[in-house]
Amino acid sequence: MEKTIRTKKAKRVLLKVFFGFSLFVVSSFLLVYLIAFLLGPPSLANEQNTVYYSANNEVIGEEHGYENRHWVDLESMTPSIIDATLMIEDQHFFQHNGFDLKRIAGAILKDIKTMSLKEGASTLTQQYARNLFLSHEKTWTRKIKEAFYTIRLEMFYSKEEILEGYLNTVYYGHGAYGIEAASNHFFNKSASELTIAEAAMLAGIPKGPTYYSPFNDSERATNRQQHILRIMHDKDAISEAQYKLASQEQLTYADPQERKQLSIGPYFQDTVLTEAANRLDLDKESVRSGGYQIYTTLDITMQKELEESITNTVTESSEMEVGAVSLDPKNGAIRALVGGRNYRESPYNRAIQAKRMPGSSFKPFLYYAALNNGYTASTKLMSKPTAFEIEDGKVYQPSNFNGYYANEPITLAQALALSDNIYAVKTNMFLGTETLVDTARKFGIASDLPAVPSLALGTATVTVEEMVSAYGMLANGGYKIDGHTIEKIVDREGETVYERDDDSKSMVLDPQKTFILTQLMTGMFDEALNGYMSVTGISIADRLSRTYAGKTGSTDSDSWMIGFSPTLVTGVWTGFDDNRTISSGPERSFSKEIWATFMETAHSDQPEEHFDAPNGLVAIPIDPTTGARATPQCPTSTVMFFEEGTEPEYHCSEHYFGDGEKEHNAKDDKKGLFERWFDVFFD
Repeated sequence: MEKTIRTKKAKRVLLKVFFGFSLFVVSSFLLVYLIAFLLGPPSLANEQNTVYYSANNEVIGEEHGYENRHWVDLESMTPSIIDATLMIEDQHFFQHNGFDLKRIAGAILKDIKTMSLKEGASTLTQQYARNLFLSHEKTWTRKIKEAFYTIRLEMFYSKEEILEGYLNTVYYGHGAYGIEAASNHFFNKSASELTIAEAAMLAGIPKGPTYYSPFNDSERATNRQQHILRIMHDKDAISEAQYKLASQEQLTYADPQERKQLSIGPYFQDTVLTEAANRLDLDKESVRSGGYQIYTTLDITMQKELEESITNTVTESSEMEVGAVSLDPKNGAIRALVGGRNYRESPYNRAIQAKRMPGSSFKPFLYYAALNNGYTASTKLMSKPTAFEIEDGKVYQPSNFNGYYANEPITLAQALALSDNIYAVKTNMFLGTETLVDTARKFGIASDLPAVPSLALGTATVTVEEMVSAYGMLANGGYKIDGHTIEKIVDREGETVYERDDDSKSMVLDPQKTFILTQLMTGMFDEALNGYMSVTGISIADRLSRTYAGKTGSTDSDSWMIGFSPTLVTGVWTGFDDNRTISSGPERSFSKEIWATFMETAHSDQPEEHFDAPNGLVAIPIDPTTGARATPQCPTSTVMFFEEGTEPEYHCSEHYFGDGEKEHNAKDDKKGLFERWFDVFFD
C-alpha cells in the first residue's frame, strides 16, 4: 500500500515537472515570438554592387567591396536555378515556417551521437538569416541567434522575398556573393541565361564553396551536379528529356580574361568613386558595396576614341605615361578620361592625382591678366636674352626654346603663338607676380602657386583636370565650371540622393577679354604668325579641319597640349613617372599628336562651330610683325580682335617703304605719295 502511495506521488511529481517544463517551453516559445513581433521586421539591407552608367544610361561597370554582390529580382533568374536550389537545399521551403522539424530532429540525434555540431538541417530561411546577421561558426549561441532571426524573417516577409534574398546573398566561392555574381564568374552570363545544367552546377556550390567549386575539383563538382539533376527529375522539376540533355551537357566555363569586367574607362570609374564618396560623405568601401546606381558624364564613344588615340600614338616600347581629360565646357562634365596607359599595371591616376609643371600652357592665365591691364593683341615687347633682377639681388635669366630670339620687339599675338618666354616673364614682372596668382585662382586653379617671376613659365605643379577645367572657362565665354563625373546618384531603394544642378551659372571672366584671348590662342595653328620660330602648332595644323584654340607647354620632363572648340576641351600630358628628361623628339610630340587625333575624331560628325564674339569688339586685319593695321602690301596678315577704342590707329608702312620697296615695279616707283596711299585703300 505504502509502495503504491509512493508510486502515485512520484507520478504526480513527474506530471507536475512535465507540465511545468511544457509550460516553460510554451511560455518561452510565446515570449520569443512576442519579442520578435515587437522588434518588427529585421532590415534586409546588405552589401550590393554599385553600378555606373554612362551619359547615355549604358552600364559601364560595377563597383563592389571586398565581396562581389549584384542584386537581381526573382523574376530575373532562370526558373532552373530556383528549382535546383530548392531541391538540394530545402524541398519543404514553401510548407514550413522557417524550421524543418523533421530534419532538425534527425540532425540533433546525429549531433548527440557524435557529440558535435557537424550535422546541419538549416532551411533557406535560416541560411538567409545567417548570411544577413551572423557569422558561420558552429556554436550553440550562434544557432540560438539564428533561430531568433529566422522567426522574424518568416513573421514579416513573404516566402518569395526570403527566397530572393537568399539567392542574392549566398556565397558561391571565389568572392562571388549571389547568383548574378556567380553566374558571371563561372559562365560569363546573367542568371537569366543559365541552362538547367549550369543552374544545377551552381546550386551545388554553396554547401561547400571551396569543396564543390568546379574550378577547384571538377570531378567532385560534376558528381554533385548530377545528383541535383536526378533529384530535380525525381521530383518532377524537369522532364525526362530535359534531364537527359542536362546530364549530358558539356559545360563551358568563363575564361578569366573574358569575364565581364570594369573595362570602360577604369581610371574614370575610380574618379567617379572618389567623387561619389565626397558627395555622399561616405567612405569608398560604403559606396562600393552600397548598391547605388551612379549616372555619370562619360561618353563611351569619346572614351574609346581617346584611348585609341593614345594607343596608336605612343609606341609600345616607350615608357612614357599619359594623363588626359576631355570635358564639356558648358558645364564641366568630363566626357573622357585616361589616367595612364595600363590600368592593370598601374591604377595611379595621372589625370587627377599627379601634379606636374604645365610649362607654357600656363601662359594664357598670364595674358588674360595682361589684357585686363591695358595690353592688346598688338602690344610689343623686346624678345632677346634678358637677365631679371629679383629679390635679394638674385638674377633670373630665362631662355627661349633652343635659344631662339627675335632680337626685336614682338606683339602679344606672336609671343603667344611662338611661346616666347622673355615676353611672358617681362609681362609677369610688369603686372606684379601676385597678379598672376590671383588670376589663376579665378580660373579655378587650386594648387599651390608661388608668386615668383618663373610662374609665368608654368613652374608650379598642377593637375591635368585643373588645367582643362580652367581652359573650359575660356571656351564657354568666361563662366565658372567645375570638372565633374557624376550627374545623379540613386540609392538601393530607388531614391535620388544626389543630383547635380547646373542651372545657375556664374560669370567670372570678362567676356570681351575672354574672347580676345581665345582668338589669340588660335594663333598657335596660324602660320601667318610665324616669326623667328614657327608657331607651336605647326606640326599638327594641317591635320585640323576646323578652328581650335590651344596652347602647348613643355619642361624638361613634361609635355602638354591643351586646346578646345566651343563644345569640347581636351588636355593631354605626357612624361615619365620618375621625372626623367624627355630626350626623344618624337616622344616630345606625343601630347600634340594624341590631342589632334582625338579632337578631329571627336568632332568628325559635328557641324562646324565658331566662337561667338560679344558686343563691343572690332575685328582688324593686322600685320603680325609690326602689330599695325595690315595693308595689301603686307606679306601676311591675320584678323585680330580689339575692344572698341583700343585697336591700332595706324596702318603698316614698313612693308611698303621698307624692304618691300624693291619688289615694286617701275610703274609704281613713278607714283607720288598720294597715289600710293590711294592704291593701298582703294585698289
